[in-house]
Amino acid sequence: MTQRTGAPRPRWVLGLAALAAVILVAVGALVVTRLVGDDGPPRGVGPTGATGTPQASPTPSPSPSPTVPPGAGITGPLNLLLVGVDTRVSVPGWEPHGDAVLVLHVPKGLDRAYLFSLPRDLLVDVPAFPKAGYRGAKTKLTHAMSYGSRVPGKPKQPSTAQGYELLRSTVSGYTGLRFDAGAVLTFNGFDRLVDSLGGVDLYVDQRVVSLHRRPDGRHREPAPGGGGYVGPQMVYEKGERHLTGWQALDYARQRYITGGGYARQRHQQQLIKALATKILDEDLARQPERVQQVVDALGDTLVYAGGPRVVDVAYALGGLTPEKFVLVELPGAGVGRGSAYRGEQLTPTGRKFLTELRAGRADAYLAANPKLRLTR
Repeated sequence: MTQRTGAPRPRWVLGLAALAAVILVAVGALVVTRLVGDDGPPRGVGPTGATGTPQASPTPSPSPSPTVPPGAGITGPLNLLLVGVDTRVSVPGWEPHGDAVLVLHVPKGLDRAYLFSLPRDLLVDVPAFPKAGYRGAKTKLTHAMSYGSRVPGKPKQPSTAQGYELLRSTVSGYTGLRFDAGAVLTFNGFDRLVDSLGGVDLYVDQRVVSLHRRPDGRHREPAPGGGGYVGPQMVYEKGERHLTGWQALDYARQRYITGGGYARQRHQQQLIKALATKILDEDLARQPERVQQVVDALGDTLVYAGGPRVVDVAYALGGLTPEKFVLVELPGAGVGRGSAYRGEQLTPTGRKFLTELRAGRADAYLAANPKLRLTR
């Protein structure tokens, strides 16, 4: 891995870095193309004489050695942690919850990528986190983000970046993967991102009735007494669809559907891959004004969670295409029922995928367990 830099980065660099994480490697290719097409930094003047006037060299200077390309030291494996937090982060004092937790693993060789989700209610060991005054416990994965966000002495000022630290440690302990970079995106940010790209084409794999939105996009009214919502509902019929920002967000949020939270995880993975495909198909690398539009659309709805320089990661992963993204659906089941429900756990088949992934045998394991691989 390349070394991390501690100096603050310009806003546009943070935006591209975050975008590279959220849209996986698609924008990596975009950054690389822009980099290769650049003429490089301005040339400096030659040596000066006593008067300060540049002097000509008596003999031609030798040609400079080839510049080592960015990311040349990154050989993999690489792991990115992508987190979607709920929309209530705008409420003063609201602690962010990790509602969508996705892992992108790129093995050594950087020739393919595996994307999978972990259930928000997955029962995990959340380690102690002194920075937030948290002692550690076995609880739901989503709580790691909120517990870690607590800032002692500032009960109404949770830190999303700090919450990510504990969530990252928790996911690392559960999966055995070390994370090189990551990003936290609010659902509102996802909405704006899709719209900045002009919508997204997606295969809706099952009929989904929205709990939250009306057909015109407006939010449904809360039912009297707080028992759900009332009014007409947006319906996403099975088949190829073009979705706007609010539609893509709404579709990917629904979990009170056939398949529950596991179906929602699948839909979120499909949406991310569809966005990556959109960026590649539209050749955004040759449209810098569109790139800036996407970055501006994200604004402060996204937090880039450290990692190597974006140019390095982008160059290293720039050769990947949507066809090389493998979507993996890890099966799980509830622990307890009714009032005794405690959360979710992966099945032995799902847990073993993580073992095989770390050992570099993911392809063989998926071939032996084809139901784990999403084909659409």
